[in-house]
This record gives sequence, C-alpha cells and structure tokens, in this order.
Amino acid sequence: MADIHRLESPTRNAGKATVYGAWERFVQGEDDIRGVRPEVALSWHRCRDQYRVDPHLTEAPEAATDVDHTLEHGVVFAELGFRAASVVDDVSKIGGVVTVADASGRVLAEWGDKATRSFAAKANLAPWFCWSEGATGTNGMGTALETHAPVVIRGAEHWCEAFHDWTCAGVAVRDVVTKEPVAVLNISCWRSELPAPVGAWLSNAASRTQFMLRRRARDAGAELVAAYNQARSRSSLGLAAVDPAGRVVIADDAASVLLGVPSSTPAPDPAMRWEPRGLPGLIRASRYAAKQASCNPAWVGSTQIFTHLADEPTPITFRPVFLSGHLVGNLISFGVHEGEQLPRMEGGGGSHDQGQASRIVAMRENRMVLLRLPEIAFAKSEGNDVWLSTDQGRLRATWPALDKLERELGGSGFLRVHRQFVVNLSRIREVERGFKGELALVMDNEANTMVSVSRRNAPAVRRALGI
Repeated sequence: MADIHRLESPTRNAGKATVYGAWERFVQGEDDIRGVRPEVALSWHRCRDQYRVDPHLTEAPEAATDVDHTLEHGVVFAELGFRAASVVDDVSKIGGVVTVADASGRVLAEWGDKATRSFAAKANLAPWFCWSEGATGTNGMGTALETHAPVVIRGAEHWCEAFHDWTCAGVAVRDVVTKEPVAVLNISCWRSELPAPVGAWLSNAASRTQFMLRRRARDAGAELVAAYNQARSRSSLGLAAVDPAGRVVIADDAASVLLGVPSSTPAPDPAMRWEPRGLPGLIRASRYAAKQASCNPAWVGSTQIFTHLADEPTPITFRPVFLSGHLVGNLISFGVHEGEQLPRMEGGGGSHDQGQASRIVAMRENRMVLLRLPEIAFAKSEGNDVWLSTDQGRLRATWPALDKLERELGGSGFLRVHRQFVVNLSRIREVERGFKGELALVMDNEANTMVSVSRRNAPAVRRALGI
C-alpha cells in the first residue's frame, strides 16, 4: 500500500467518550455535538433529519434486487475488484475486510480476515446487503458515497450503536461526466485501528480507476463529435451535441447563440465541456433523455425550452448516440419536434426556475446553521469544500461540490460566475469593468468582497444583470 495521500484522522483529544456522549445527545434531538468532526456531524444530520435511520438498528437491511448497472459500471466494479483482491493478504494480516459496493450501497464482494468476516456477517456486512447512509446510517461506504473525498468513520462516529466496534475507511469512484457515484471501495476493522497507509491505498485505487474513466470519457466525447459532424452534413437545423449530464460537447453557430456557448469548438475532454448557463430546463431535459435512451436505444424525444434570445419556447429533439453499446450523449436539433414528448420538467418553463430551495444547511464548528437564501452573498469552492459568505459569517456548506449547490440554487436568483464562485444576484453592490472588458462583482457582504467573472460566464452575467 503506497503512502501517497493520508486521510485526516480525528483529533486525538476528542476521545471515544466525547464522541459517544455527543452521539447520545444528538440521537435524542439535541444539536450540540462538540468534539465531533464536521464531516461526521453532517452525516449524522442527514441520518437523523433526512433519512430518519434508526440509531438502534443492529444489522444492515437487504439491498434492492432491481438495481440496474451499465456496462461502464461493470468495468469499474471489475477494476476495484482487481485492486481489492491484490491486497487481500495485507488486509487479512491487520484483521480487516475489504468490500466493493455499488452506488446504491449494495455490497457486491467481500474479502479478508476469516474471523473478522464472521463478526461482519452478524451485522450483515456482506454481499447483497445495503450500506448506504439512507439505509444503515453513517459508515465508511455510505458516507463515502455522499462525499467527494475519502472518509474514515471510527467507533461511535457510526450512526448505529451496534456498529460502534468498527473502524471503516471508504472512498467513492464517481462518473467523470455526471459526477454521480458509481462504486465505493472500503476497508473495515473490528475493535482495532486501521493503519495509516490504508488511506493512501484507497486514494490511489480510486485515482487510478478515475483515470481509466476519464480516458473512456474522452473517447466518448470524440464519438459525440463524430456523430455531430455526420448529422451536420445532412441538416441545416441548429445542432448541438450534449453529454448525459447536459454539458455541451460541440454546437454549430445557431445552437451556440441559443445556448450561450462557443461555436464549432469541440470539447471531447469532460473537463473542458460547457454547461449552458441560465438554462436549467435544458439540462434537466438532457438528463431525462439520457436515462430514457439508456433503457431504449431507439428512443427519440422532444420538448420545448426557453433560450436566451426568445420570449417564446423553442422546440428541440433529442437523438441518442452510442459507442460500443454505451450511451455517450445526445444530439439536439433545434426547431424540430419529433419523437416522444418529454414530461414537463419541474421549473422548466422559463430560463430561470422558481425557487427550489428555501433554506441551506451550513456548519459553524460543530453546529448546524439553517440559512435563508437572502442571507447568502456567495459560495466559493476551495478544494473539496464549499464555503458560504453569509450575514452570519463564513460557514461551510453541506454540499461537497459547487456544481450541486449551483443546481439547487440556480432557479432561486443565484448564478455561476466563475469555476469557483456562485453568487446571489440580489447581493451584488457594484459591477467593475476592466480595461479589456472583463467583469468583477463587488458583493454587499461586510468585506465588500470582489468576485471575478470568467470570460466564459460573462455573457450570462450581463444578461442576468441587464448590462
């Protein structure tokens, strides 16, 4: 197990008794959980208030039997299985077990120490049982699926008291296009600590698997561009190619104006694709179309969306594109209405949705703070965390990624202006123009923070502010 990146351990002075005392108070309804790490506190909050998991659950429930996996996911499971099998001897020597689970938390395979596996079996830590947070509370596998970083869950940090004898470390592998979890790799020990190199090995295994997914995603992007070029030669309609997450891979002149993205500029690499700003209805429709096409390769569907330039909705048609039987995205034809009518996307009737979220949960040390949207000036991404500038100070958001917060708040007066910033449009005090036309926003928070606007996002900001 190569020592590359170490997982952050809880502070030594927190102590098992401190965490257990906080756990007892929290399950009884109190919110004072001093001494508990923020990532664990957030997980407890989800378990108690969102998922309502019984903290006295003694074993994991059976997993759903009707979970579908794509061939692409099968490649990930095989890769993680190979990496898990390669360290079985090392894991067994520390009295541990290593597991691979899918995105639903269903354990697919387990290896490791025979005695520890017998203890694990009593808690249903075994294949075909579910260890998602929603089913079994805070644990290595379930909590890793909820976050974008490796996690360690020790003893009383587990939501269910029956699992307080376990220490678990997990890391999720995510689809590089949709950012949704695909699988999770986990190592657990019973009544003993995990050695420090475990964290490095998990991170390395996930990174290598993600690299494989990025390479395949670039191939998928190239196939989308090829399908676009072929369709473009046969039609004069506005045309764009989008991936399953709704990001634009390439668009012609007409479509680029409607979507607010560069014209005729291929972006096969998933890190370089464009998200059409201010068009949440299109993104939702694209994701719906991807799900339908995954189930039925012959599917074609249509809907209407509001674009940046028209007061009336524009009809669009989706046609799926496949590579070796794997859906890589859709071609969108503008001005044509063919195939199955998509259901009305919630909030998709205009360029801005009606408010989806009314409150945001944030963290101040070990307390949860419920924020009204007007209290938030802007959100900033820093590494794997998102920080909120609010009337109550700088707080850590419960969302581990800015993309998810952007989707939640996109219809509530918030706008992505930079890869690191989402701002509350109503909290902009001044707009400063640079010598070359670049924009900077002066926010009305206490520090009058200046937020840079990227060139890519400047058109959407000008439209939103009417400048």
